[in-house]
Amino acid sequence: MSPNVPGSRPGTPSVDPAFKVVPREQNAFLIWRIETLQVVPVPKEQYGSFYNGDSYIIYSASDKFERPGINIKPRDLRGHGDLRVHFWLGENTSQDEAAVAAIKSVELDDYLDGSPVQHREVQGAESERFKSYFPSGIRYLEGGVESGLKPLDLVHKPHLFHVKGKRRPVIREIREIAWKNMNDGDVFVLDTGGSIFVWIGKNANMYEKHQGSKIAHKLKSEHGGEHTIVFVDDGKEHLLPEDEKAAFSEFLDVRKITLGKASPDAASSDVIHERVSAEQLRLYRCSDAEGTFKITEVKGGPLLQSDLNSDDSFIVDNHSNGIWVWIGKNATKTERNEAMRNAQGFINKKGYPNGTPIIRVIDGAEPIEFRALFKVWIEKDETQRPKWMDRSFNKIAPTVQTKFDAASLHEKRSLAAQYQMVDDGSGRRDIWRVVKFDLKPLEPKEYGTFYSGDCYVILYTYWNSVRECHIIYTWLGRKSTADEQGTAAVKMVEMDTRMGGGPVQVRIVQGKETPHFMAMFGGCMVIHEGGVKSGFARSSQKDDLVDSRDSYLLHVRGSSSTNTKAIEVPRRASSLNSNDAFVLVTKTMTYMWAGKGSTGDEREAARKIATTATREPTLVFEGMEKPDFWNAIGGKEEYPNEKRLQEDIPDRTPRLFHCSNASGRFIAEELVDFTQDDLVPDDVLLLDSGDAIFMWIGEGANRQEKQNASILAQEYLRTDPKGRDINTPIIKIFQGHEPTNFTGFFGVWDFDLWTHNHADGEPCQAISAHEKQALADKTNTNGNHHHGHSHDHYEHTDAKYPISMLRVKDAEGLPEGVDPMNKEAYLNDNDFHEVFGMSYGEFAGLPSWKKGALKKSAGLF
Repeated sequence: MSPNVPGSRPGTPSVDPAFKVVPREQNAFLIWRIETLQVVPVPKEQYGSFYNGDSYIIYSASDKFERPGINIKPRDLRGHGDLRVHFWLGENTSQDEAAVAAIKSVELDDYLDGSPVQHREVQGAESERFKSYFPSGIRYLEGGVESGLKPLDLVHKPHLFHVKGKRRPVIREIREIAWKNMNDGDVFVLDTGGSIFVWIGKNANMYEKHQGSKIAHKLKSEHGGEHTIVFVDDGKEHLLPEDEKAAFSEFLDVRKITLGKASPDAASSDVIHERVSAEQLRLYRCSDAEGTFKITEVKGGPLLQSDLNSDDSFIVDNHSNGIWVWIGKNATKTERNEAMRNAQGFINKKGYPNGTPIIRVIDGAEPIEFRALFKVWIEKDETQRPKWMDRSFNKIAPTVQTKFDAASLHEKRSLAAQYQMVDDGSGRRDIWRVVKFDLKPLEPKEYGTFYSGDCYVILYTYWNSVRECHIIYTWLGRKSTADEQGTAAVKMVEMDTRMGGGPVQVRIVQGKETPHFMAMFGGCMVIHEGGVKSGFARSSQKDDLVDSRDSYLLHVRGSSSTNTKAIEVPRRASSLNSNDAFVLVTKTMTYMWAGKGSTGDEREAARKIATTATREPTLVFEGMEKPDFWNAIGGKEEYPNEKRLQEDIPDRTPRLFHCSNASGRFIAEELVDFTQDDLVPDDVLLLDSGDAIFMWIGEGANRQEKQNASILAQEYLRTDPKGRDINTPIIKIFQGHEPTNFTGFFGVWDFDLWTHNHADGEPCQAISAHEKQALADKTNTNGNHHHGHSHDHYEHTDAKYPISMLRVKDAEGLPEGVDPMNKEAYLNDNDFHEVFGMSYGEFAGLPSWKKGALKKSAGLF
């Protein structure tokens, strides 16, 4: 039996017959609707459509190898299963139906031994996880089972749908078909029963246009493929052919257009919430020990895992972002079963919006979204630290690390992401130190030596088996001035601009060096005290080192080239530590002191650093020191000699966020179960790997978003409920230049998702592998999708679209079935002549180079 997956056992509670189809120990995705207070399975072809007058129950079971949702394939779970039970409440559902959905969700949970995470979902305020189950979006339909409505394809009445959203759209049926219920910022789909009109607001984004096209094709399929799809541009309704204009005006009179106001930028104003900092979190203890249910506040944030007690239940109040109910292993059955109802009462008492998410989790089976609210979270069943955890920036493991093979890191991107290594660090290095608001190059013999009072810029060049790649690092000493840090940042941007914007930009603060940064120096990185006299107040002074002593003590920690560095500490015996190795340098001698708790690997690392001096070091073992050593260090003193405990490693599950502060509030919208498709080109995305923050900048992001990327990263760290270190490394990546230690977090990486025409610097149309397959599948289907002109032959298609829909740069934003290489074939006769000044036939007779030039000038290339 797979771990964390329920199995049958004696005493399993009785369950509704509808739930007996739930497969144990297998991936699954199932939906039921509450009909006349009974649980009824929803046909799979209706998954994603929800009537606003009904309540539903959704069950999801997946593992890390499959993305949960409607497209999951049934097979045995591998490893830890992620089980979820959601009950969804339509805005017009009855209290009885809502109560049955809640009760039956508990019943299903009991049947599965209490393993699933439970979610309460309210229409218009669904969690990102819930929306991620439906890649093509959620469709809200008017009515419900009480009204006797049948599936859409059996009902011959008009419908108007509002399409909203970028990645996972929400399609809401509008109760009244009228211009006043429409706006110019969105896309609306009118299904008349005979034709399907897609009306495109002039300010709608290309993703909504794409989703409008997809819903139109889905409606057509539900009608048996008989209906015609017509695209209507806002302001050009009068240009429709007379028969189509008449059909459209029967429901939306083109002579009397009075639009309503544009809706907020999200599907619902309730679903955008300001990120809550650690200090704003609240923890409450729940108990019914005295026969009366009581909620008592325990503390504010930051929260610790040790604050939870398995004998009790707790509520974590994350304000309108969500209420979490944690059930201890020894909690009573009443506390377990009443958790969701009590949380609803808590929301009402606090005055939070009705749509505030409620999630119930079980002691020992906490999901990442819950664990992320705690400063440190250690999995209780982790009795041994995984070897890959040795890469931690601030924790040194006493084991020999695997030697990195650069070719393997490029082939196995997940390995590169896990170890945070793009290669083995043996590439070319060019290093500059900030001096008087400029960069002064270092001599190669100085590479690897840093001063805490200085800032440095490092250009690293390596080959990824396909092309030359670059990383620009800035290293900021703890005692460097704000002027020096600012100069380093400016020079990094200037260097990036000169190199065409391709390099990855990494900001490193002393003490937070990444594995790859340390690997560049082969385990011989040394950080001295002192620095160069630089900065605004000192710019006229002589360029020399503040600290040029020839006697110093280095504290060495590390076991491999990716985690070893030596840091200067006060030259006195109290700085020693029995767990580590030290290098003492004087005018005449170099000593390598090995503590009793140091490993052979640490001693070898210290020896390598010591031999960089001009003389062979003298090895000194703790307890065997001679008087000359104590004299050199300034005399005997007490120093730490207790054995260092094995350090717990916190959870580092990567998480992807879309961040924004445009509204004046910092908003971080998490994209759960993310893939490369979530990297939308006109956005800035934040990937939190635990040890570093990656800022991915899409080509279409505006200038302000690009400039504010680092500010967003720092704001994210500042507001993280974990209470993060603001000096966590920030890595800035531009679309099309992603290194392997980033792409490895996304599973299969499609290099053709975005391509560039390097000849003219403009993006050309590219389609991902799944889009190519979709286009192939659509070819010659129902007579609607013929893509076939070559250089010598031109054949136009039956499906026609407005020029605005065909000029989008991203193939994902094109209407379904459009061949991105032949977009001109989807213009109607009038638009084609207006754009190219000739007919289809005349265009087809032109040489291919001429057609390409015309298409480029028309924005259709």
